[in-house]
Amino acid sequence: MRVMRAEPSRFSDVTARSVGAVWRAYDLQLTTYAALLGAVGLVMAYTNSVEAGQSVLANGTVFSRALMWSGLAIVAFLVATAFDYRWLRTLRWPVYLVNVALLVLTMAIGDGVGGSARWVAIGPLTFQFSELARILMIAVLAGYLGDRESKLDSLSAILGAVVLMGPPIVLVMLQPDLGTSLVLAAILGGMLFMSGASLKWLIAGAAGVLAAIPVAWTYVLRDYQKDRILSFLNPAADAQGSGYQVQQALIAVGSGGPFGTGLTNGSQSRGDFLPVQESDFVFAVLSQELGFIGAIVVFLLFAALLWRVLSSAWRSRDPFGTLFGAGLASMILFQVFVNVGMVIGILPVTGIPLPFITHGGASLVSIAIGLGVIQSINIRQHRAEW
Repeated sequence: MRVMRAEPSRFSDVTARSVGAVWRAYDLQLTTYAALLGAVGLVMAYTNSVEAGQSVLANGTVFSRALMWSGLAIVAFLVATAFDYRWLRTLRWPVYLVNVALLVLTMAIGDGVGGSARWVAIGPLTFQFSELARILMIAVLAGYLGDRESKLDSLSAILGAVVLMGPPIVLVMLQPDLGTSLVLAAILGGMLFMSGASLKWLIAGAAGVLAAIPVAWTYVLRDYQKDRILSFLNPAADAQGSGYQVQQALIAVGSGGPFGTGLTNGSQSRGDFLPVQESDFVFAVLSQELGFIGAIVVFLLFAALLWRVLSSAWRSRDPFGTLFGAGLASMILFQVFVNVGMVIGILPVTGIPLPFITHGGASLVSIAIGLGVIQSINIRQHRAEW
């Protein structure tokens, strides 16, 4: 009687090769750059807690909340990496409906500042569903545009994408949250451009948006939003009012010098001169305490992360993977550009967070989900090829 003894060994070899192939497909550089940016965010949370006179590990401090949200972001990243991204493409319409429902729920029961409705309480946590909407809409648009890859020179396909993004943008504007609505618009524009949509129609759309600015100024923007834009055009006109944040941010950035004042030694933050220093204006604190060189290192980390995201998108063998990467890169790049621009006074204050570094759990978790989907694309496409 012949006994087959080779099967376990062969099975082990196949399993080992499968694990090795998956590990090679996993983009360790992408994870490393994201982790380093997250570490910078924790350092900024620490210095903001110390400068506020708080015990950094006490409940409710900026640093303790940042630790908690970082842990949740790691879990979200691992779950998204393990999840088969192709289900996002298959279930994009239910995902779209859930996204709109969450934004409507925020309008119905959400809390905020000054009469706004932006956050929904989930137990001890508050979550901003508009942040999650960015990632969900990237998935929805990636599926929509991917199915129409050969028809994107037509106006109907482009208008379809605009119609899809319209309800989320309107619902976010009604919260009101101008910053996130602009991020959603930037995602739409970036994905249409990267998908190869007709340039003439994109230019015509951009011209239409510019033509609608007077209407938006009169009927859409709130008074405080108008004040922010006017103070950007002439910050010195109301240095103690609407231009105060930008003036203090410029002082902080300028006083950092090449090497900075050192952690917890920022004059503007320690003296409580800089409002919302842990969120919208965290880059001013970073520039003052870590200096020009520290800011450049952060920019290089963002550039490296964007390079890895776009590399994954270009390597993808299906349109969904390519367009999802394009949408995620558009979102991150736009947020970095606008946040830094408003801190140094070249753009109006819009409340757009600096990815990874601005204190805000929903923003960090949503980006972690997006990066996890990119890793899922890397792993599963490599596995299919192998």
